[in-house]
Amino acid sequence: MKRSKQHRRLLAVAASAVLAAAAIMVATTSAQPVRARAGGMTVHVIEHAITDKEIPSGGGKDVKGNLLTFNNPVYNAANSKRVGHDEGFCTRIAPKQGIWECLWTTFLKAGQITVQGPFYDTRNSVLSITGGTGAYRNSRGQMSLRSRNGGKQYDFLFHLS
Repeated sequence: MKRSKQHRRLLAVAASAVLAAAAIMVATTSAQPVRARAGGMTVHVIEHAITDKEIPSGGGKDVKGNLLTFNNPVYNAANSKRVGHDEGFCTRIAPKQGIWECLWTTFLKAGQITVQGPFYDTRNSVLSITGGTGAYRNSRGQMSLRSRNGGKQYDFLFHLS
């Protein structure tokens, strides 16, 4: 009789351990990653490129390694009201192909959006959204950049996810 009580206790402990392990496995495999999102919205602003300044790296104008710095106003999608500004820099990577590698932040009333990636002199560009603040905190996604008015203005379309 003593043996059967111990055997039942052992079985009960083993069964409890199996159930606990199964519950942990189910919980971890069904858990979804959680992070704040901007809800899949698109923010459209227009940059007026009035302060762009190329800084030579020692090899002359428009050569590999030159820096382009800027701090420009941005306007609403109707291009009628100033809604913020951007600031950042680009490094000339391939002059003959018209490629810069850039990093900048756009400052808006609701927060900031930071992007990084290639800018092309002669075609549209797509850059990665690497983060944000305020309403754009934890944002990811991509920014489409389109030239207008011969490169004096640019459409920034932030596709936030």
